[in-house]
Amino acid sequence: MSIFYVLIGFLLLVVGGEFLVRASVGLSFKLNLSKMVIGLTVVSFATSAPELLVSLQAALDGNSNIALGNVIGSNIANIGLVLGLTAIISTLTVDKDFFGFNWPVMMLFSIALYFMLSNDRTLSQIEGVGLVSALSLYLFFLIRRARKNRIDDGVDDGLAKSSYFKIAIWLVIGALALYFGSEWLVQGAESLAKAVGVSDTVISMTVIAIGTSVPELAASIIAALKKEKAISLGNLIGSNIFNIASVLGFTSMIKPISDFDASVLSTNIFWMIGFAAVLLPLAFLPKRLKISRYKGLLIFVAYLLFIGSTFM
Repeated sequence: MSIFYVLIGFLLLVVGGEFLVRASVGLSFKLNLSKMVIGLTVVSFATSAPELLVSLQAALDGNSNIALGNVIGSNIANIGLVLGLTAIISTLTVDKDFFGFNWPVMMLFSIALYFMLSNDRTLSQIEGVGLVSALSLYLFFLIRRARKNRIDDGVDDGLAKSSYFKIAIWLVIGALALYFGSEWLVQGAESLAKAVGVSDTVISMTVIAIGTSVPELAASIIAALKKEKAISLGNLIGSNIFNIASVLGFTSMIKPISDFDASVLSTNIFWMIGFAAVLLPLAFLPKRLKISRYKGLLIFVAYLLFIGSTFM
């Protein structure tokens, strides 16, 4: 029964996330926001909604291991699983903005999270406010740089023609699916952990993290197989920043995160920082600004080692 709850929870999160993105973009067009602002802010927040609901539900249930493990595991999966497999299929080109802005910010947020957690083993409400405030500053500079460099927004123009009635229906479907999806996923994950004799942290770092990365993984692989622009490294890094700053930031503002497994600070968070750090040398050595197939294979093998070590 626990596996059923996990699977139906994943399905509802995927459906809910998709409808929330549609509704958010459609409403943003009605409010006359520019496509660039919608692409860089509204879509990013909407696509982080499944992770936010899962972490918030877990924190409210008093399960800090799932609340934290969901974010840390998802950040590792974004690089090791999504980027790794996509690069194996098709070589990726690294945008020059990667090392000038996005990568340093991701490293800063990742290291800041480690110090916040190791300081008193709690992510407090004040620290949550700090993370959300830092995210606002990041978005300000992100939008300013996008205007200067004319970065592609990637927003579907067709959603501009959506009626208010259709947007309202999408919002209701998205909200209900996300609510029940997150509740059933957390409930199923806790039961599954007990059934197989592993900790909530292990399940959240692996099963839940992979599940919340499936939509992005599927879209990236399909695009790579079609020889289209497979994935933006900047978008993946942006997703990792949003996971830390918005998901953990808002969650800890509502309910402080504490009493988590020692493995989070002793090993798991170092895996997250390590996957983030290794992107810089991979982007430059030996071929500059290319993530080739063998580099993708290297990242993916490292991810498999992480999964293996987590269960061991």
